[in-house]
Amino acid sequence: MPPLCSHQLPLPTTRRGFLQRTGMSLGTLALGALFTDNASAQSPLAPRKPPLPCKAKHVIHIFAGGAPSHLDTFDYKPTLEKFRDQTAAGFSGVLWPSPFQFQRCGKSGLEISELFPHLQKVADELCIVRSLHSEIPAHGPGAKFMNTGSAVLTRPSLGSWLLYGLGTENQNLPGFVALGGAPELRQSAFLPSLYQGAKTEFKANTPVDKVLSNLRSEFSSLDQQRAQLDLVRGLNERHMKSVQRDEQLEARIESFELAFQMQTAATDAFDIAKEPKAIREAYGKGELAAKLLCARRLVERGVRFVQVEAGGWDHHSNLVASIGKTSQAVDQPAAALIADLKQKGLLDETLVIWGGEFGRPPNTAGRINDSSGRDHWSKVYCCWMAGGGVKAGTSYGESDELGAEPAKDPVHLHDLHATILRLLGFDHTHLTYRYNGRDFRLTDNYGQIVSGIIA
Repeated sequence: MPPLCSHQLPLPTTRRGFLQRTGMSLGTLALGALFTDNASAQSPLAPRKPPLPCKAKHVIHIFAGGAPSHLDTFDYKPTLEKFRDQTAAGFSGVLWPSPFQFQRCGKSGLEISELFPHLQKVADELCIVRSLHSEIPAHGPGAKFMNTGSAVLTRPSLGSWLLYGLGTENQNLPGFVALGGAPELRQSAFLPSLYQGAKTEFKANTPVDKVLSNLRSEFSSLDQQRAQLDLVRGLNERHMKSVQRDEQLEARIESFELAFQMQTAATDAFDIAKEPKAIREAYGKGELAAKLLCARRLVERGVRFVQVEAGGWDHHSNLVASIGKTSQAVDQPAAALIADLKQKGLLDETLVIWGGEFGRPPNTAGRINDSSGRDHWSKVYCCWMAGGGVKAGTSYGESDELGAEPAKDPVHLHDLHATILRLLGFDHTHLTYRYNGRDFRLTDNYGQIVSGIIA
């Protein structure tokens, strides 16, 4: 496996390399040593200290797929009211101020839409970025860009980069867990496959042993499986001694062992019924509430990155009726997640991110009526973060008076990715992987760290 750049700690050597360097043979190395503390230090997934000082150790990414309207959620534009029903150059139809009221919240006075009464109560924990922008106003490429840093090419996802750089604190669970979402948003691409996000079928009422496919064998006991895995590991290691390196085989060995350990660890982590009734009630009802409670249980157990699908924001029409349902689904659970993490002392080390692939324009295509909606717009939009070393109770950047363009401190999506990596202890230019004769990184050849977001 290619090492990280010289500015970072190198990844542990392969087992083959380890055996060559120490002169040890398979006969003197217990096949079950992966389960000991010393052996886990040799694993490519072993936890590693980031090269730069930071607070964040884990990420919960709430991906608001469908592109939320910044104008109706977290970017208040009262001036837009003066232009109601008027035409404007560059926009079809007429300008449409938000039909929702905004309120200054908490000691910080952050302006948040009435759509989020629970998030209004934790406003002093939020950092809202109101000048985010990109060049991709299309759902598929935009979602891919948000999650991988590339709109077209197949690149590793943000979670895969973090797992590659930091490993994971729990060797009995996947380091990167996806609670819903499209496969390309959790891909490891050219990174070794053990850094790919683990797909789950998690739902509020799904039996815990069905959340991960084939978690338990219907044909063999744990002892029989252990014997089988020991035999397979021995044969695989013997094969690897005869080749220079086989990353796919190495990843397969790790996957087999992880799957065996998950039979007990995963069923516990995904069992939200074990939470006290008061905690479950605080998160509320619905699938997203269950997912965010599960996300907290996962990071509490050392999982590095949890990706949570929270879509439903594609409101080309009937925005007033539809956006209320979508916002209600995430409002209480997200606020409860922030409060829960803080109460458990985990908020400082857990970066919570909410946002979509782009925003919405200040106009509606036709006249203003009950069926009005907003089309695609990537020239400016917003996201929010909490915990993990961000400046709480603040907003960064501004859009213009119409909410159509960045007016102050623009933040490109590459800049956001660079800043997220810095919050996790990395200079984004140094977290690289050599592939096809070139060093690749999440931010490609772009990106500036937004220091104004970092506490």
